[in-house]
Amino acid sequence: MLATALTTLILLIVLSLPVAAAMGVLGLILGELYSPMPLVRTLGDLAWSTSTNNLLVAIPMFVLLGEILLRTGVSSRMYTALSHWLGWLPGGLMHSNVGTSALFAATSGSSVATAATVGTVALPEVQVHGYNERLFLGSLAAGGTLGILIPPSINMIIFAVLTNTSLPSLYLAGILPGLLLAGLFMAMIAGACILNANWGGQRISTNWRARLQSLPHLLPPAAIFAVVVGSIYAGFATPTEAAALGVVAALVLAAAFGALKVSVLLAAFEGTMRTTAMIVLIIIAAYFLNLVFAAIGLADAMEDFISTLGLGPYETILVIAGFYIILGCFMETLSMMIATVPIVTPIVISLGFDPIWFGVVLMLLLETALVTPPIGLNLFVVQSIRPSRGPMNDVMVGTMPFVGVLLAMIGLVIAFPSIALWLPAVMR
Repeated sequence: MLATALTTLILLIVLSLPVAAAMGVLGLILGELYSPMPLVRTLGDLAWSTSTNNLLVAIPMFVLLGEILLRTGVSSRMYTALSHWLGWLPGGLMHSNVGTSALFAATSGSSVATAATVGTVALPEVQVHGYNERLFLGSLAAGGTLGILIPPSINMIIFAVLTNTSLPSLYLAGILPGLLLAGLFMAMIAGACILNANWGGQRISTNWRARLQSLPHLLPPAAIFAVVVGSIYAGFATPTEAAALGVVAALVLAAAFGALKVSVLLAAFEGTMRTTAMIVLIIIAAYFLNLVFAAIGLADAMEDFISTLGLGPYETILVIAGFYIILGCFMETLSMMIATVPIVTPIVISLGFDPIWFGVVLMLLLETALVTPPIGLNLFVVQSIRPSRGPMNDVMVGTMPFVGVLLAMIGLVIAFPSIALWLPAVMR
């Protein structure tokens, strides 16, 4: 049964079927083969109950928030400001790539949106300053992954819905690992450019006057982060209401910069509808697939298989991590998370691990999947916005050192759970 499910899923992905369609078709096939009941009749009720979950309303709000910041030029001004503060480091604007990604992640909630937004602003600078193009591309793809770890995160919202976990605690748990990961990315860039001085390109010329004048352009992401996350922990807004407040704050900032136009709003609304429709369709298909897994006993079979391995708790976590890393090479991250979390999380909790901690580990594993070929979404995003349209291999090779940093970060959080759990414990 398990072999049939995996073989069918891989075949559907190889046939380039859209992710939602692949999971839906797999659910229908497995239901027909192994279920004594016509599970397809549950689709209507399942689609309605899934899409009307109150917490999921936050998803289009965060998508709209990112769209407004992208289309009103806030992100480009933020990138320029950070170049004055970080451009002196070995690696120059590559540090701005990571820093801007971290700041944009604190408002967007999407890794793909983060990579696309920062990449669009940054890529023209490769030739101007003579950077090593592969490492520069890798910094954009890897920096974009911070979008699902630093709150607010769309993937964390879905994890909270799937596991009935506290979203505010998840958000707190992601802050320190996200900042630490950004710091490790920058340390790796600096080390590589010290060893190979020609990779770092020409130094950015600036002065303290320019730095101080750029500070106002760093305030929008900080203000929005304070509104969204601060309203949750102040106790006067739920995560969904906080997302709506974030949209209002983004509109106010756009108006303050004189960029709030009808054409901009229409483009932002259209982008939001497209992205939200894709996410919700994937969620519905994955919920149906999970229902089929439970009905035919596949979920129990996987739990029994893992228990028969006779591994200790940490050995089991390493096996699960390896499973996600391999699966992430062939499956899109959102659908992979929705399809596996309801099965894997009960196993992790039964081993005595904190679900909040596992949520952070899972986000790191999903980040790794975003930059591992052949299905790493951020690789395709960065490649698609390259002005030179060089070979895809450039993006893949440039991202490999950052994959090593991600794996090291996963090891750190597994070895030292307090990296993720300290801040929630302090706030509690």
